[in-house]
Amino acid sequence: MLFINPSRYDEEGYVIRYLRGVLPCNTLACMRSITLEFVDRWKKEKNIDISIKLFDEVIDVIPFERLARKNKGSNRVIAAIVGVQSNQFPRASDIAKKLTSLGIKTLIGGFHVSGIISMFGEPTPEIQELMDIGVTIVHGEAENRWEQILFDVVQGKEKSLYRMDEFPDFSQMHIPRPDSSYMNRFAIPHLGTLDCSRGCPFGCSFCTVINVQGHKMRHRSAERVLATISQNYQNGINSYFFTDDNFSRNPEWEKIFDGIIKFIEEDGLKISFLMQVDMKSHTIRNFVEKAARAGCTQVFIGMESLNPKNIEAVGKKQNNVDNYAEFIEAWHNSGVMTHVGYIIGFPYDTPESVREDIRRLKNDIKVDQASFFMLTPLPGSKDHYDMVVAGEYMDPDLNTYDSFHPSMNHPLMSREEWVATYNEAWQSFYSFENLKKILIRSGSKAYWNIFQNIMWYKNSLLEPRHPMVAGFVRRKHRTNIRPGTPVMPWGAFQMRRIRELLGGLKKRIAFFFELQELWLLTRKPDDPTFKFVADFTAYLAEAKNRFNKIKNNEEMHVFVTSLKSKILDYYDGAILRGSAKKRFNMLIGEMNLYFDRLTSKKHDSQSPTMFSPYLTNVIQQVENFSIKQVARRRKITLFWSLTLERLRHRRIVPFTFSIPKIILIALRDFRLSLSFAFHVMNRTF
Repeated sequence: MLFINPSRYDEEGYVIRYLRGVLPCNTLACMRSITLEFVDRWKKEKNIDISIKLFDEVIDVIPFERLARKNKGSNRVIAAIVGVQSNQFPRASDIAKKLTSLGIKTLIGGFHVSGIISMFGEPTPEIQELMDIGVTIVHGEAENRWEQILFDVVQGKEKSLYRMDEFPDFSQMHIPRPDSSYMNRFAIPHLGTLDCSRGCPFGCSFCTVINVQGHKMRHRSAERVLATISQNYQNGINSYFFTDDNFSRNPEWEKIFDGIIKFIEEDGLKISFLMQVDMKSHTIRNFVEKAARAGCTQVFIGMESLNPKNIEAVGKKQNNVDNYAEFIEAWHNSGVMTHVGYIIGFPYDTPESVREDIRRLKNDIKVDQASFFMLTPLPGSKDHYDMVVAGEYMDPDLNTYDSFHPSMNHPLMSREEWVATYNEAWQSFYSFENLKKILIRSGSKAYWNIFQNIMWYKNSLLEPRHPMVAGFVRRKHRTNIRPGTPVMPWGAFQMRRIRELLGGLKKRIAFFFELQELWLLTRKPDDPTFKFVADFTAYLAEAKNRFNKIKNNEEMHVFVTSLKSKILDYYDGAILRGSAKKRFNMLIGEMNLYFDRLTSKKHDSQSPTMFSPYLTNVIQQVENFSIKQVARRRKITLFWSLTLERLRHRRIVPFTFSIPKIILIALRDFRLSLSFAFHVMNRTF
């Protein structure tokens, strides 16, 4: 019995696959556990021996020919392609066609087929095409009927479509059991997934959950959840992603939290988890406090938009924009980091409005992490249904329905503007300056959790690939490509892969140095000096952005007057000591002279254009003389950059004479890098 979680195709048609994954597939764990419930009984009662194999295409290559060879004689190979979302459906469809052509009976289930049939009542052409070649479609949650479905398949009496219109009783449902051989393929093998409840009581028009899993919250019993957590702990699983769409509406939340608190405070277990909640969760009595005590390190919130018109347009009535900052502060006060989902492409979005929203997200609401998505008419959502009925344009290629590509038209932005705005949001939020602010205000308790997530997200953005579907070290197979896409000649493909790998290595070396610099600037988040430097430099970085919006001399004078006043406040409140304080005071004096020249009638015509570079230089000066190791790291990085530039221009003689210096710099770099790696691995300051 094969359970397959399909990947998807990238923009060139290659299957997206990695050496190491990030998030394990909860559906694979669920289906494995459900099947294990009757494996022994079948062997005794039916003389049918079942072996289970999991394939997660994000990290695995499906061995089609080997599977076909096994599907002979008394051995029967059956494949279930599970948890298929709309953006995975093209790849899942191609897998199903290949397996079927090899004589392997194949079934498909998941959100795409379930969403389509739930909303329209009947299969659409892409689903019917699979049914016509003998693929069985499974609609809905199969827990209660999976044993019968599989027995039908074994007997050769399977239906072409199984419809589970009734939601199964979830309270005593089989709990997913992690497969250690599967978990070891991920970057964090002790991170498990667990769905404690299903459904959501709200009515967002872009959401598929409410139409596939229902409005009514169905939940596992707290006793079963806690028993599973205790059992998994003995097998090395001590961290969880609770995959509930809205954990705060799980009626058993308090019993679960109380049980985990007992594990931690009385039994000494080290357990942590992250979960999804709604924007009103902080108003539930004891919810935030008990979540923090139970080991919650991060909450994911569907903030979606800062524009009240957008919130109203999509029916997300539970979100009140005026309460966003209060919500974030409530979780921060309990030491829990906040991660928001933010959708770009709502009806009232424009490049300018989104840019302002991201600024507020960073500076006013102060979230710790953000994931950006493009509004997508996902099959199974009300948005998709309404657009089909109205005959509006939607991309016919489901591979783009991943919320990272435009799949419909926007009323106020061209496709190019939409993509550019989306990319700018990522760049702005994950800019070096904003990451400094996030880490400094995190405090020592949440610091390493946030730093680890920054490493994950920034590494994914180097590809670029959305972090939630990315892994570590991209793998490409020349022939593992979307049907209809030309296969490159072997030699050309290998040369291209070498260039891609070398380019990726170069980016990651630079990223490693950037991470070191970020850590050196923020590694003492509770230290007043580090806080002062971070706050001052963040203010100057924001001043650069505001300066670019100035339209006339009058605005220039107002801006400079405000800037000088704020700089004076920093001068009076500076807590630097010794030579750092002297240099800071001198720098403030130089800055005031520069600002006076900027607004004088005799100022150089180039002065306004040099304003941003000037402040960038000031920021680096302050960081260098305030935090000595930062200056050391930057000098070493600059040295390597200049040395490589010499080599590129074949200036061999200067390079040869620099060999002793290169060795010395390399030793210093090794010591700094080793220290950084040690602190990251041991999560120490």
